[in-house]
Amino acid sequence: MRLKDQFQFVRQNMKKNRTRLFMTILATAMSVAFLIVLASVGFGLHKSIVKETLERRIVTEIEVPGKEDENGGYKQLTDEDIAYFEKIIDVKAVTRRKSLQEYLFVTGNHEVFAQAVVAHMPSETKAGLELSKGRLPKAENEVVVGYHFVEELHPKDAKDDLYDERGQIKDEYRYKEDLIGQKISMNVIKLEEGKEVKEPIEVTVVGIRKQPTKEWNYDNIVFVSEGVLKQVEDFTGTPRGILKDSNNPDVEVPNIAADQYDQVKVYAKDMESVKNITNELEANNYPSYSVINELKDVNMMFTIVKTGLIFIGTIAILIASIGIYNTMTMAVTERAPDIGIMKAIGANPRTIKKIFLLESSYIGLIGATIGTLVAYGISFIVNFGLPLIIKQAFGEEPPEELTFSYIPITLPIISFLICYIVTILSGLRPAQRATKVDVLQAMRREV
Repeated sequence: MRLKDQFQFVRQNMKKNRTRLFMTILATAMSVAFLIVLASVGFGLHKSIVKETLERRIVTEIEVPGKEDENGGYKQLTDEDIAYFEKIIDVKAVTRRKSLQEYLFVTGNHEVFAQAVVAHMPSETKAGLELSKGRLPKAENEVVVGYHFVEELHPKDAKDDLYDERGQIKDEYRYKEDLIGQKISMNVIKLEEGKEVKEPIEVTVVGIRKQPTKEWNYDNIVFVSEGVLKQVEDFTGTPRGILKDSNNPDVEVPNIAADQYDQVKVYAKDMESVKNITNELEANNYPSYSVINELKDVNMMFTIVKTGLIFIGTIAILIASIGIYNTMTMAVTERAPDIGIMKAIGANPRTIKKIFLLESSYIGLIGATIGTLVAYGISFIVNFGLPLIIKQAFGEEPPEELTFSYIPITLPIISFLICYIVTILSGLRPAQRATKVDVLQAMRREV
């Protein structure tokens, strides 16, 4: 019997008892849908957490604190190290910063303490620096301030009750004007005979950094230029404006080279490149840290969760396989005369076995297809409706990017494979019984 004829024979037999066939396929579809929807919750939450982390530059960020020397100590990084980092394959950007003191910044009647940092703006931009307002500095006296710099500006003569119960500047004390284009004074301090001497350096705010993705991130940094750093060092007479009291000449000021950096971060092109970059850095005595190491633990945890959910869903398919086994067993019993006729005209037992395995496969694959389509529908409904239910029932607003259910293409493939294997095993025993049907008894029953 040709394969085409076998398929036609199977379809004809499946039409003989449509009600039983429908219920068997329905049970299979429900079990597959249950498996996919259950596992999709794990995939959805995993995707939400990873996506939220990936959207921050911190995921591709590799912090390099220094270079390890022969004695086990650390040397500060210089331009030579930066040049090496930039040549590493898949490195997107290398940011470097020089930290100054925390100074009092004054504009009109408002003031705020903030740390001044010299940053290499081209590399910061390549790494993903974003502004909420304004532009990047072009001149020596232009600066970019952190998002919370404006929020912390307060009147010089503010009262003791400056902050509200949330720890924020009260609205009546806030800086109400547009800070972009405003000139502010950075009050640099040095010590002379135990007294503070101030020198205001006037700079212009041209940009405000974008709000941090997390509420607990506090950004009050002021990015200044190398020219401003030179003015600070010329006034204080110390590198990076370090305070030195002339009354204590024995206290040595550290010697800091002009090309020495306090903070260096390497940014990879994508998350997959982080591991190779960190391996190369560590092989060349550059210790490094990346959040991607912690993300591996998160991935492992969710892999275990998703595997467990798929296993639970597989149990549902195994339960549905009982129905398939029952359907195929009854099919063999009902079609004993047909089997006897096939044997009488010379049909090979392997062909008979293949016909019943094809029928059980049909049931499994049709059920898996229907179940997958239903699962996608349920997933859409869950993602759309569950946030509304949470909001109405509990009064809580779920995160906008939260995905409750996500079905990657691998999940239906896994479900199809599991369903196909289970249905083949369910139909194997009845198919073997069909090959053992006695021709004479089957023919006598037909008569």
